[in-house]
This record gives sequence, structure tokens and C-alpha cells, in this order.
Amino acid sequence: MSYETLIYEKTGSIGMITINRPTVNNAINARLVDELTDICADINRDEETRVVIITGAGEKAFCVGVDLSEFSSLAGVDQRAKLLSVAAPVASLTSPAIAAINGDALAQGLELALACDLRVTAETAHFALPHIASGLIPWDGATQRLPRIVGKAKAMEMILTGESMDAIDAYKIGLVNKVVPLEELIQTVKNMGQAMASKASLALKYAKVAIREGLDLTLEQGLRLEADLYFLLQTTEDRTEGVRAFLEKRPPQFKGR
Repeated sequence: MSYETLIYEKTGSIGMITINRPTVNNAINARLVDELTDICADINRDEETRVVIITGAGEKAFCVGVDLSEFSSLAGVDQRAKLLSVAAPVASLTSPAIAAINGDALAQGLELALACDLRVTAETAHFALPHIASGLIPWDGATQRLPRIVGKAKAMEMILTGESMDAIDAYKIGLVNKVVPLEELIQTVKNMGQAMASKASLALKYAKVAIREGLDLTLEQGLRLEADLYFLLQTTEDRTEGVRAFLEKRPPQFKGR
């Protein structure tokens, strides 16, 4: 299927989504939200896709947030809510998602990156949640996801000041997992994705569930969830294959069952 605002490519078990609006710094419009929602739903139905990479076209911006020219013409709260729910489709992905941040990630662009499980950034990128300067607050998950990633104090600082930070500072506070030269970004993320995709897909998905859902549980409930998912994995064909491959000293051939 062809898309107007996105490019989707699948190589082996890795799916790659590229936000393809470089002339407006990959700003978000309603069409992009619709297409991103469709792609993520399709990926969740595709048992062969084990890792998803999300990046932006060009070398300047990952995504700078809402396309203000379209936002100003929208009428009605429902349409605005639809436009702004860009992080929800990404957060719904059952496979691990990696943001390959090729340039500035601002406002909803940063919120989109926060919905991914891992973030790798180019050295040239900047990060900011500037909503407060316009009398607003982040509305696509940043007030909830950012404190869970960088801690309450840094999240407060970023949101209440709206100030921008560079890639190195983002790495220091744990906002991103790696900082690499721009020319090495995509290959670095692909290598990371391939390493993850070589593992059992059910184990990847269950690990993601345990970590994400466990954050909203008490420690006791989280430990119970972890144990339940662990025992579920013991009943899978992939677990049997993993043991057999170890004993036979060969790479495992996982099938996602």
C-alpha cells in the first residue's frame, strides 16, 4: 500500500516507518495520523514483523509537532483530538519500537518519540516541549511518559520551562539511549533492530508488556505479572527451540509460536 505522508518498508522481520513531509520539517497533519494509525494496526497483524523503526525524512527534523497551517483551520474538538493523537498508534505496537531521531524532535514530535521503547539520536538533534510558551501543556502523552523515562525533576524542568536541549544533554538525562553521528544513525538502529529481531518474538513482546504495564502496578502486582508471562513462555514452541538450540550449540530458529 502507498502512503502520502509516510513511507513504510519491511526488510526481513524489521518494519521501518519514515515520516515523509520534509518540506514542513515532518510536521503532523490529519492525513499523517490516519496513515500512521493504519500502518501500526497492520504491523500488529503481521506476525513476521518483530521490530519497528520510526524516523523522519531529511537531515533537519525528526518531527516538529503539529502542522499549524492545518491546525488553525480545524473546527471542533473531535477533529483536533484526532489530529493530535500521534503517539497512540505507536504506543499500541506490540513489537518493540525504536525511534531513529534524525533531527529536531519538538512538541508532538518528541511525544511521538517518547511513545517508542528506545530512542537513538543523531548528534545534531534538539529536543523540546515548548507548549508552555503558548499557554498550553503537552497533550499527547508527554506529561505521563516523560517522567517515567527521565524522572519527575527533569520532566518538570523540560515542561515548565519549555527550553530546548541538545542530543548530549538528552543522553545524560536518559531521554535517549544512544547518540551517534547523523550518517551512522540508520545503520546503527538497523543493527540494533536486527539483534533484537533475532530473538524470540514472543519473548520480546512479553518483556515489553512486563516493563510497560508493570510501571502502573505495585511491586507485588508487577512481580506477579512477570511470573505469569514467564510461565506462559515456558509453554511455547520458541522456548523448546531455544533449549534445543542451546544443547545442540546452534543458532535458534524462532517461529513466534
